[in-house]
Amino acid sequence: MQVTDTKLAGVKLIVPRRFGDHRGFFSESWSRKAMEQAGLFFDFVQDNHSLSRQVGTVRGLHFQSPPAAQDKLVRCGRGRLFDVAVDIRRGSPTYGQWVGAELSFENGHQLLIPKGFLHGFVTREPDTEIIYKCSDYYSPDCDGAVRFDDPDIGIDWGLGDTAPVLSDKDAAAPLLADFETPFIHEG
Repeated sequence: MQVTDTKLAGVKLIVPRRFGDHRGFFSESWSRKAMEQAGLFFDFVQDNHSLSRQVGTVRGLHFQSPPAAQDKLVRCGRGRLFDVAVDIRRGSPTYGQWVGAELSFENGHQLLIPKGFLHGFVTREPDTEIIYKCSDYYSPDCDGAVRFDDPDIGIDWGLGDTAPVLSDKDAAAPLLADFETPFIHEG
């Protein structure tokens, strides 16, 4: 398993090894032992799996606040997506900055997003599936969002002329400037 730091401390790009032959491939997409050997200690309790039918579907930017804050390990089960993490830890030197990675079935890449970061993605192919592990259970009372197209964050979603496909919740999410973060940088 290859683990690479990103420009945001704590957010990691993870590339599991694939072993292939004429039948296809085999890969360990999650191994507690391999993660701990890489110095990463997470206790995942829930797997989520969603399907987005249309290209340009944007889900996010989402978070869960304490006491149900979540670390996430994100991968693409089918298709292709651009996955994004945004630092929302008050006092962090990278507060409001983002990092993104293309995750696809073909490349097998994963993004590890710790607590204190917004998470979102946009689909690049029809019928794209995202699968992710969470370190805490979903809690509607702790659920929140920030606008995906906030100009202060400035994420390049690569949509071009494609209109984003959004949920009502994501379309109505507040801007980062109007949001009081529940996370504190412990740097």
